[in-house]
Amino acid sequence: QVQLVESGGGLVQAGGSLRLSCAASGRTYYAMCWFRQAPGQERDFVAALSVSGGSTYYADSVKGRFAISRDNAKNSVYLQMNSLKPEDTAVYYCAKGKPGITLAQSMGVTANVGYWGQGTQVTVSS
Repeated sequence: QVQLVESGGGLVQAGGSLRLSCAASGRTYYAMCWFRQAPGQERDFVAALSVSGGSTYYADSVKGRFAISRDNAKNSVYLQMNSLKPEDTAVYYCAKGKPGITLAQSMGVTANVGYWGQGTQVTVSS
C-alpha cells in the first residue's frame, strides 16, 4: 500500500519561504505533484514533476515562486515555496500519478492522481 506523508507546513509571514517534503513508502518512479485546497475552495493544482524528473509544470499563480523537485534515493518529493503570499494559505497535498502517467502536464487534473497524502497546513500572514 502506498503512503505519502507530507511535512514542513506552518505559519510564515508574507514574503517568507517554506519547504514542503513528501515521503513515499514506495518508489517515486511516477509522476508526482502538489495540489492545495483553501477553506471552501476546490482542490487546485500547484506543481508537477515528470517521471524522469526532467520536466516540471506549474500553475500560473505560483510560477517563478515555487519549485518542485525529487530525490529518488530518498523516495521523496519537495516543494520549495518562496515569496509567499496570504493567498497561498491552504492545505497542501502531495500526490502520486496513476501508472502510465509520465508527463508533468498530465498531473494538472485530479483524475490522473493515484494516491494522495494527508495534507499539511500552510498559513501565510499579511
